[in-house]
Amino acid sequence: MIEKSRVDRLGSGTATIGLIFNPLSGRIRKRKDAIRRALTEIPGATCREVTNAHEINASVGAFIDAGVDLLVIVGGDGTLQGVLCHLFATQPRSSWPILAVVPGGTTNMTALDLGILGDPESVLQKLRNSLLKQAPPVLRQRHVLCIEQTGVAKIYGMFFGVGLIARAVIFSQSRIKKLGITGEIYAAIITLGYLAGVLLGFRKGSWAPVKMSIIEGNAELHRGAFAFLFASTLDRLLFGMRPYWGQEQEPLHVTFIQQQRKHPLRSLLQLLSGHGDALKEKNGYYSRNTQALELLVDDVYVVDGESYRAAGGDGPLRITAAGPVSFLAPEGVKEKL
Repeated sequence: MIEKSRVDRLGSGTATIGLIFNPLSGRIRKRKDAIRRALTEIPGATCREVTNAHEINASVGAFIDAGVDLLVIVGGDGTLQGVLCHLFATQPRSSWPILAVVPGGTTNMTALDLGILGDPESVLQKLRNSLLKQAPPVLRQRHVLCIEQTGVAKIYGMFFGVGLIARAVIFSQSRIKKLGITGEIYAAIITLGYLAGVLLGFRKGSWAPVKMSIIEGNAELHRGAFAFLFASTLDRLLFGMRPYWGQEQEPLHVTFIQQQRKHPLRSLLQLLSGHGDALKEKNGYYSRNTQALELLVDDVYVVDGESYRAAGGDGPLRITAAGPVSFLAPEGVKEKL
């Protein structure tokens, strides 16, 4: 719960502001000097540059100690994930500042879901205008994924993927990212690559299935080989997609697809175009909303583009919804419907 005093100071123009800037983020690398100049125009702000987890933790800690009211993350989904992990691990929710996101990464799914579009400089200009306007701030609430397994520190983020999704992200980071491609073009290349693999009948490498058991409420829902599973607390993903169709009133959206499913190409197009509700469980397509989910799996997975490994011998991988967290919507940003 955000303290009302922080909201009041933000609306009156007296808020203290911390900026976390990752100059190595995908959309920032080639324009970091221009973005640094834009950062200096944020009124009353202190900026700290970060390039790794240690620097993120130290910077977040310093801003918390300073009592900042607004913490602006200028970077990608991975930078935001690092901030969230440190805040959840070290701070009670009552001491959190309000968060703001400036999309500077490769995919920027959280910013897109919040309706924050444009290059980093234009978003910073909107943020500056909002702060100078001295009006009640517009806040958006989003839950956050919490991923935990025995013997491993909790991981927090907005998007979880295992199976083909994880393999494709890991592959693309080693190949496509080196070309300097970011944003929706980057995501489109990955998507088209998967479509090509489906058409060609690939079942190995990046197209290899993941074997796992899916558990909810101590009951095993499914067991077998799956093409992929993803979970997110975001309402929409890249390209404005909403690839889930569960009807439950819960914050954690989960979609998973069996390896042996019917009509793979047609169904994938329905999934990507937001018509997943036409897909049937009997054909291998599943989607539901929940508060918690457990996976018995021994494979790699990704959270906001960062890769990890689930060890089957350490028990189930548990995914729950934490939060919600308050994000500032700069001037001119509208909630997506």
